[in-house]
Amino acid sequence: MRRLRRWYAWWVRHAARLRDVLYVGFSLLTIVAQAASGGGGWGIKDWYVLGAGAVASVALFWRRRFPATVTAITIAAMLTAGVFVPMGLALLTLAIRRRDLVLHILGVCAYVAYVLNSWYGDGDFWVSVFTAPFLIGTWIAVGAYIGARRDLMVSLRDRAERAEAERELRGEQARLGERARIAQEMHDVLAHKVSLIALHAGGLEVNPAVGPEKVEGSARLIRETARQAMEDLREVLGVLRSDVSVDGADLAPVPRAADLERLVEDSRDAGVSVTGEFALPDDVPVSVGRTVYRVVQESLTNVHKHARGASTDVVVHGARGVGVTVRVTNVRPVAAGSLLPGSGAGLVGLRERVELAGGRLTTGPTTEGGWRVEAWLPWSDGREGAEAALTVDEGER
Repeated sequence: MRRLRRWYAWWVRHAARLRDVLYVGFSLLTIVAQAASGGGGWGIKDWYVLGAGAVASVALFWRRRFPATVTAITIAAMLTAGVFVPMGLALLTLAIRRRDLVLHILGVCAYVAYVLNSWYGDGDFWVSVFTAPFLIGTWIAVGAYIGARRDLMVSLRDRAERAEAERELRGEQARLGERARIAQEMHDVLAHKVSLIALHAGGLEVNPAVGPEKVEGSARLIRETARQAMEDLREVLGVLRSDVSVDGADLAPVPRAADLERLVEDSRDAGVSVTGEFALPDDVPVSVGRTVYRVVQESLTNVHKHARGASTDVVVHGARGVGVTVRVTNVRPVAAGSLLPGSGAGLVGLRERVELAGGRLTTGPTTEGGWRVEAWLPWSDGREGAEAALTVDEGER
């Protein structure tokens, strides 16, 4: 088997030149046979046929590089010496290489040369007039079929390579999108918990004289918050291991009004004065509820980082057909500086999340020097779908 593979590799590497040798050898054999078929010895005409045929046969070595020129040489040999095989092989190669006006012109020239040679030679003129199209057309038709098949195979190969490249590109884009989505989700999950830990630790740092009970309570809160952060991180990484998340549903909790209250309560435990007003029905769509949860979570995280100690109001209300409005407003912070460095990706990712849900997000400073994050998310009442279905039913009736 290994030897067969080596022979096949050698044949593929030298197949073109081997075919050239076979073409030239076959053509020379026919020329020698034609020149020696006179039967009365070698005359001037026989030597001329041999010479012209040898020149036309040797020219077949360059048939792939200069197909039109080699075909013209063989047509001239056909016209003057009556050698047909070199011309047929040249027309075959020309039809493989190109199927355009040049092939048509040289095909007509080959027909004329064949007919004229039979006219002033020993052949039957009218027989050659009617048989030449079939003889010459056969060589051209076979070459055109081989050339068209080769072009089709090249086209299919190129198309397959492009499809493979596009598939790899789509796969890479999907991987990059998944990485970005997971990175955003991990930021949303961990940034809030880490900011709470930083707030608790900062409270102990600025108040070193607090009693043991206060230290014990803060340590307990830090431990519980760190444990929750580890659990959230484990859930995200678990999705990566099992690969069961398709649209991100497994990466984020399905929030309810109680979850929003828990976010506010966690911030209160960290020493931030937060008030919450929630009027979010339980039947809110999952995608809308998840986005509301992330807006409140990211807003409170930014308060923990950049406005520690600032009083904050969280308002969430919505209804079917009206939409859901989320507003998080904090007053001017008392302390300067940030407990944690900011990457600047939180609000950018939050805006993308809200816009993908069909809503809008506005952020900016208030007139009192604080900061406000306000988002609106659509919540369809389903009437359009019901009206459309009713219209279709009436149309069918």
